[in-house]
Amino acid sequence: MTARAVVTGVGVVAPSGVGADAHWATVLAGTRRIGPISLFDPTGYPTRLGGEVPDFDAAGYADGRQRVQTDRWTHLGFAATRLALADAGLPEQAPDPYGWAVTLASSSGGNLFGQRELQRLWGGPTRTVGAYQSIAWFYAASVGQLSIHHQFKGPCGVLVAESAGGLDSLAHAVRTIRRGTPVVIAGATECPLSPYALACQLRSGLLSDVADPERAYRPFDVGAAGYVPAEGGAVFVVEELRHALSRGARIYGEVTGWAATHDAAPTDPEAGPDPTHYARALRLALDRAGVRPHDVDVVWPDALGVPAHDRAEAAALRAVFGFRNPSVTTQKPLTGRAHQGGSALDAATALLAFRHDLLPASAGPEQPAEGCELNFLRAPRRPRSRIALVGARGFDGFNSALVLRGAAPPPPTAEGT
Repeated sequence: MTARAVVTGVGVVAPSGVGADAHWATVLAGTRRIGPISLFDPTGYPTRLGGEVPDFDAAGYADGRQRVQTDRWTHLGFAATRLALADAGLPEQAPDPYGWAVTLASSSGGNLFGQRELQRLWGGPTRTVGAYQSIAWFYAASVGQLSIHHQFKGPCGVLVAESAGGLDSLAHAVRTIRRGTPVVIAGATECPLSPYALACQLRSGLLSDVADPERAYRPFDVGAAGYVPAEGGAVFVVEELRHALSRGARIYGEVTGWAATHDAAPTDPEAGPDPTHYARALRLALDRAGVRPHDVDVVWPDALGVPAHDRAEAAALRAVFGFRNPSVTTQKPLTGRAHQGGSALDAATALLAFRHDLLPASAGPEQPAEGCELNFLRAPRRPRSRIALVGARGFDGFNSALVLRGAAPPPPTAEGT
């Protein structure tokens, strides 16, 4: 039989809070956590808002040496991984190092660390950089550091597909489990909030310059004006089903289907991306999961917040689902867009929704834009089929889709909760 892969641990470090419980509370309350960027002075930039992890103290998750050698992006990865392991009931150190692996996604690496060192190189009297510059900024730094610290010596790797990478990491975890590794750490974190990183994003023309945090990021809305950058993400413990059952692990859900495609063509800035290959990724994921479109309970879309891109995504969803549209929900307007960490966070929200037996309402749109009239979930409701489709589109044409089947919710406690 083909090995089945289930999620047994969820670690969230995001603008919505540190820990899965804090994130879920923010999602249910619909609290917006976008605000002025504080990690550096954004004065002079047209975009001055971001989603930052509140009150994050890296000292609680990484020792002094690790903090000196690595970037905030990796500190967030340390935190999310430790939270995921604890949530899964697994030890900090792998008891079977070659049976545990880590595969994360990354977009741009250690931005704040690299910013500091390059400013010292070009602006300081010594004209030098520190010894750790060569590794701290590197997009594989988090995977390497986690592998060393937790003794994950199985097949390890890093995936680079911008926002699509957060879903690709979970798909790769399933493949790794089917090849014989019983425990894989997957997911993604991000920290794109530095002067250089913000300048790079501004060059795309996709960032929102709206000054009001309540209205800056409005995907699928008539007022959509671009996305707001954010840090953070989510990390998962993915296990082979029999391995999880043998130790009595709590199971959030199963990864049953996935797909990745590429547009293979430049994006027209006026018309937006061609929805054809994104729709193909969605269909392939459903086919591989053995799921018919009308069986899908809920969709978490990419929700970029750029009008042309939103219309293209809506067109792709209509191409897959026709007139039997499932519920659509997104919480990115609450947190900002954390690139690959954002798609991992969407997957975490889906699994938490099934765990709590409640699909969360979408954080918008208030008024869908023309061409974006989807079946947005306006109020929380209980799941029906317990099947979620999560979609993500990475810049330069990457498309990924993931099908999650939620486990049955836990029985009510004596207090009825």
